[in-house]
Amino acid sequence: MIRVVVDTNVFISSFFGGNPRKIIDLWKSGQIMLCLSRPIIDEYINVLRRMGLQNERELEELLNLFARGFNVLFTAKTPNLNVVEKDPDDDNFIECAVALKSKFIISGDKGLREIENYMGIKIQSPKQFLDEYSNLKR
Repeated sequence: MIRVVVDTNVFISSFFGGNPRKIIDLWKSGQIMLCLSRPIIDEYINVLRRMGLQNERELEELLNLFARGFNVLFTAKTPNLNVVEKDPDDDNFIECAVALKSKFIISGDKGLREIENYMGIKIQSPKQFLDEYSNLKR
């Protein structure tokens, strides 16, 4: 199964449809493995709360999917990297991908995507990933 790290902007955008939702649907249907670390989960939750996710049940349901390990790999230990100059917080996604040997980071962040490839990890937009994924499945 393909291991992917999903940037917060893609994860949050999935609630509104489009290609980000297609990626999360691939995860929920067991076609890709979501790679997570504590800083990534914390960022997901913080952004959802800032956006006004008042329904604690929805948030709890999401956290339960993560906690049950539903097509999820979790790392408690990541290397300390300094790769993304424009936004050092984005290093969390690269650190997670390195720790869990993910082949893809899916991001809408231009600064992160400018790197394109780090140690064999492709950093792609949702559309780029979906195009490559459909080619891999042929």
